[in-house]
Amino acid sequence: MTEAIKDNINEKEDILKKVHQFKKKSQAKAVWTRYKRNKLGMFGLIVFCLMAVVVLSADIYLDYEEQAIAQNISERFQFPSGEHILGTDQYGRDVLARIIYGGRISMFVGMATICVSLSMGAIIGASAAYYGGKIDNILMRIMDIFLAIPNMLMAITLVAAFGSSLLNLILAMGISNIPRMSRIVRSAVLNVKGQEYVEAAMACGTSDARIIFRHILPNAMGPILVQATQTVARTVITVSSLSFIGLGISEPTPEWGAMLSEAKSQLRYYPYLAITPGIAIVMMVMSLTLVGDGLRDALDPRLKN
Repeated sequence: MTEAIKDNINEKEDILKKVHQFKKKSQAKAVWTRYKRNKLGMFGLIVFCLMAVVVLSADIYLDYEEQAIAQNISERFQFPSGEHILGTDQYGRDVLARIIYGGRISMFVGMATICVSLSMGAIIGASAAYYGGKIDNILMRIMDIFLAIPNMLMAITLVAAFGSSLLNLILAMGISNIPRMSRIVRSAVLNVKGQEYVEAAMACGTSDARIIFRHILPNAMGPILVQATQTVARTVITVSSLSFIGLGISEPTPEWGAMLSEAKSQLRYYPYLAITPGIAIVMMVMSLTLVGDGLRDALDPRLKN
């Protein structure tokens, strides 16, 4: 009799798992359908995917050491031509190669930054929303203190204190974005916390960590994903700004902000040195912003119909 009951329970659990998986797939399909209707969102996604493919496959058709790093004074300040599509800089380096490899740096820093800020922000925000009371007040007041400091100022302070290496830059960007991310996660978790399946998990004696990371956060990912895309866009601008003032990626590593900083003294005679990295920054930030706007509209329950 006991074995029959166990088999019946296991069968019901399997059915519930299949229903849950089908529901998740149908929800994802509905979100993608709504996203495809957003022309600007699709345009941003296509632009970002094309840039990602060009940047990530750069090693196939470009030589990093010879074209992006090595100096060739005999070819300095060459205007765009068939040999050098976007010309060369003051050291004879190919501008196109440096822009493509600079995009790799910007994408890597942006993705690494969102990993740092999202992981810490999710823990802080979800804990504050789930437990509430004093824990919520203490954590959010600490985040309010950091929110009072502009992101750019905090990043400059951290980079100036610990040095301008790539790791320090990622940590500075990630730490400066934790307060905003924790606020977004807290708000999203509060909207989900009172749902019946969360109360059922509590009644079954499920651990708090499992409830938060298994049941609450996956169902609160909508606004978090939108904020993540916007954070990556802001990070690209901040990294370029720090490099422009000499606190970001140092030479000879190619980076868009550093290229703009080098080109400012040659802007009158060789404007292409500043125009091309500027366009690259605009395209990257624009595409990510459009993707974020498209996700926001697709995930908004008020726009389902």
